[in-house]
Amino acid sequence: MAKDIEVGGQGEFHAKDYHDPPPAPLIDAEELTQWSFYRATIAEFIATLLFLYITVLTVIGYKSQTDANHGGDGCGGVGILGIAWAFGGMIFVLVYCTAGISGGHINPAVTFGLFLARKVSLVRAVMYMVAQCLGAICGCGLVKAFQKSYYTRYGGGANELADGYSTGAGLGAEIIGTFVLVYTVFSATDPKRKARDPHVPVLAPLSIGFAVFMVHLATIPVTGTGINPARSFGPAVIYNKDKAWDDQWIFWVGPFIGAAIAAFYHQFILRASAAKALGSRRSSPNI
Repeated sequence: MAKDIEVGGQGEFHAKDYHDPPPAPLIDAEELTQWSFYRATIAEFIATLLFLYITVLTVIGYKSQTDANHGGDGCGGVGILGIAWAFGGMIFVLVYCTAGISGGHINPAVTFGLFLARKVSLVRAVMYMVAQCLGAICGCGLVKAFQKSYYTRYGGGANELADGYSTGAGLGAEIIGTFVLVYTVFSATDPKRKARDPHVPVLAPLSIGFAVFMVHLATIPVTGTGINPARSFGPAVIYNKDKAWDDQWIFWVGPFIGAAIAAFYHQFILRASAAKALGSRRSSPNI
């Protein structure tokens, strides 16, 4: 237990007890009997479907508007800035809509990082990841169903390592980009900050969406920006070309490594959870 000191309106100090929430059980079979668990899984599926539908349409629309071979204007379309806004804006909207139901993960890397920090159980983490990947496939499937010729012609929104960049550069971009995102998620949803600053939960979707926007600005030229294995997996399944599949491992390994580093950094460096636990054990008279 830690005590936070707050300053009152009259200059007085008030101590407020703060308790870290208990870690989620590794395997919680009881969740499988609860409707709230399935409702949250459905929310992750629908949110990821909508995320891929809007963002992949934006990418394809931009490429079609700038395709000089089909009457496009090289300076037209939303540009890379608009694509980054589409990804960041959709994350902001969807996290805002689903945070109270499923936590608003919409990303297997985020789910993986929260699982490592014991914020969610293994059962919930696996179900969320499956729902996210299925949602991504369905979202891209809708895009192809509505605009099949454009979808095939302009790459289906699939993530691929750009020409001129090494595999190491692409992997590094995905690791660092995902670290920025998952670190923001941990900071924006930190229960201690929520207890101290009531405005933090309100701003969480905005800060997470803005992190996605900034990472896209930096890494679109390198990998097209994955930082979300479901976002890369869905287009690869529907587009189904060799290049997308050859580079697919980058968009799983990179984000999972980045998420693991972010979880470790936040939990064991910034929050010093390991040091606190060790110190409490050493100070206990029973040990």
